[in-house]
Amino acid sequence: MQLGIHLPHIGRKAGPDSIRRAAQQAEALGFDDVWVSEHIIVPKDATYPPSPSFYDPVLTLTWAAAFTRRVRLGTSVLVLPMRHPLPLAKELATLQNLSQGRLILGAGVGWMEAEFAALGAPFHERGRRMDEGIALMRAVWTEDPISFPTRWIPATVKEMRMQPRPVAPIPIWIGGSSGPALRRALRLDGWHGSRLAPDAAPAMVQRLRASRPDPAFTISLRVRWDGAQQDRMRTDLVAYAEAGVQHVLLEPMERELDAWLRTVEDAARLMAGLRA
Repeated sequence: MQLGIHLPHIGRKAGPDSIRRAAQQAEALGFDDVWVSEHIIVPKDATYPPSPSFYDPVLTLTWAAAFTRRVRLGTSVLVLPMRHPLPLAKELATLQNLSQGRLILGAGVGWMEAEFAALGAPFHERGRRMDEGIALMRAVWTEDPISFPTRWIPATVKEMRMQPRPVAPIPIWIGGSSGPALRRALRLDGWHGSRLAPDAAPAMVQRLRASRPDPAFTISLRVRWDGAQQDRMRTDLVAYAEAGVQHVLLEPMERELDAWLRTVEDAARLMAGLRA
């Protein structure tokens, strides 16, 4: 099982130096990938996320890529229906090329209606915009020139060109546990779930593998950890691996950078023990 770590790009611990240190630490400790999340704008009194301070995910990963050479770079998750897919496709292709093919696009439909409203994006069309936006991005990444009729995305694309193309295909892992989210994941490259208890993992893995038995379809989970109860986390990771989960993203919950980095070191020891 592969193990990733979230970068400290949210809240008071976030900053260029902390992101750089965490990315380099993750690579030195042998983690497989580093990850970021997304909120663009949030209500003043929102109970979640805990901080409105979110460094942009694509720029954060570009910064991390500049200081690393091996770790993959993932989004957990980009809310695609909030964005127009063409500038996003350009940003992601650029990051894929600058990082020499290390990007994983974790994507979801989103849930915060006020954020969609602030961005002028129709909340109740987000599933259809997501599907059409993914199809449009994949088209501009692979076709030259491109013509693409749209229904849900405001765009007129007739005999147009977008370069550079990605140096390698960008895998798309879909977040969410609803029926539409799982069906969307099964049409793409992987499922990136969250809040799935270890005892529920076997049933979910079996459900996904019934349609996508090929190991190239990745089953990934995002798991929060406050650094405590290391024996419990070791047990959980073993259970996920035995269930057939191929990848786990650990999200430290510490708010201060030093505590965050110590938790990552603890996670690396757990990872080494599991792989021994």
